[in-house]
Amino acid sequence: MKMGLVLTGVGDKVMRLWSSNSCKCLEEYSVAAMGRLIDFDFDESKIVGLAGTRLCIWRRNGKRYIFPSLEGTFAKGFCMRYIDPEAVVGCEDGTARVFDMYSRKCSQIIRLRSGPITCLSLSDNRFVISGSSIGSVKVADLSSNQPITSLRSIDSTGVRTLCFNPSSHLVYAGTSAGYTQCWDLRTMRSLWEYRVSPNVVYSIAHLHKDISSLVVGGIDGVLRVLNQNTGEVLSSCIMEGNTLSNTSKTLFEDRERRKGRRLPVDSHLDIIPRASRPPIICLAVGMKKVVTTHNDRYIRMWRFNK
Repeated sequence: MKMGLVLTGVGDKVMRLWSSNSCKCLEEYSVAAMGRLIDFDFDESKIVGLAGTRLCIWRRNGKRYIFPSLEGTFAKGFCMRYIDPEAVVGCEDGTARVFDMYSRKCSQIIRLRSGPITCLSLSDNRFVISGSSIGSVKVADLSSNQPITSLRSIDSTGVRTLCFNPSSHLVYAGTSAGYTQCWDLRTMRSLWEYRVSPNVVYSIAHLHKDISSLVVGGIDGVLRVLNQNTGEVLSSCIMEGNTLSNTSKTLFEDRERRKGRRLPVDSHLDIIPRASRPPIICLAVGMKKVVTTHNDRYIRMWRFNK
């Protein structure tokens, strides 16, 4: 979530830009010519998307650029992140490929591992942080074009999501076994590691410039808020299945208002209906709000009073 805007579209033929305040779709961008959208990110002037083995930049003024010009010029991409002027693609062959978004050419190729790179995060000092299905998190320096180190952890299952906080220099990871992990990028040491969910953690995020709270979501459908510095679970929430009375439906929009519920620490998830906790595939954090996407056609906006 950036500037009060939310972008959706992974796995779809259309990307949609939504207002987090009005919950209305503001703009649409077609990706039909590129195939299935795998990953994307955006800022106030552009959207950068990855589809297969090609990158595409949509300018908010309507222009579009696709590169490389030929399909299949590098191994299939699984994830992408960018910090101007560079976009980094994590590939099936274990390499991270760096593209200059203005010349639209590949400027570096760094081999990080023998298997696919499943998730990426970037730091302002040109560090690339990568996760994989074999459970390790590796750090590389684009300035030297070499891997630096592996971040150690107890859990050896696959890393599904990564997040870097430039305000605190902390790296967070979510794993296939439900662990959330934290390292200090300055010392490359582990700070904490806890199993916050019985199943896969798909997405973790924090509010821009915030160094206190970390939001975690995964296959069990529970939205959890953690202390960034200690890993303590501060709150666990689900959304009630019953729809409240003020529901609006039009030809293009179908909006429902539901009540959220905080779960006690000793809650047994197996007795909570799945309708109240559909798997959280991706999430974004804003001021007193969190947006989540699921395997259904709804986007959920969670609003918090405190």
